[in-house]
Amino acid sequence: MTDQAGSRTPGRRDFLRAGLALVILPPVQDSLSGRGDLGTVRDPSALGRPLAPTDPAENAAEIQAIELKLACNCGCTLDVFTCRTTDFSCTYSPRLHREVLALREQGLSAQQVLDAFVAKYGEKALMAPKPRGFNLAGYLLPGVAITTAGAALTWLISRRRAVAAAAGPSAAAPEVQASDEELARLQRALDEVDD
Repeated sequence: MTDQAGSRTPGRRDFLRAGLALVILPPVQDSLSGRGDLGTVRDPSALGRPLAPTDPAENAAEIQAIELKLACNCGCTLDVFTCRTTDFSCTYSPRLHREVLALREQGLSAQQVLDAFVAKYGEKALMAPKPRGFNLAGYLLPGVAITTAGAALTWLISRRRAVAAAAGPSAAAPEVQASDEELARLQRALDEVDD
């Protein structure tokens, strides 16, 4: 492209070439200069806390089932299993996972592990509260509210229909009287549209 003064202005292709040069040239230059190890990590601990190798038993279905019922208290609103397997910066879920493993190694059942967590951390340790006492309101209130709203809407619609039916057909669509001249003019306009 050239502007009015005759000098060349950069176009899309020039920008594309420049971008490709920025992406491709540094690795090529590093490999030519003998620094071909530039993409490797020499110190894994530089990326975060080192993790110990996991035992396959740590991810057994029964452990997962327990952890899916326990809430992580890091503020993520996830269960312990999902948090520890997706958010690798979380420090709470691995600790809670180790607690679950320790309680299972003591021979406690899944329900006893959940009860131990509730005894230690309170009911906020569970993903869903137990359905008793005031917690029942959380389980029942949405259903009652939806049922009440549906009943009120049904009553309102049926009442409006009854009022419209009682008013008769004249209230729904008033009849308009037209003269013969107006009807003839309307017929001519419709005939013109059809042509």
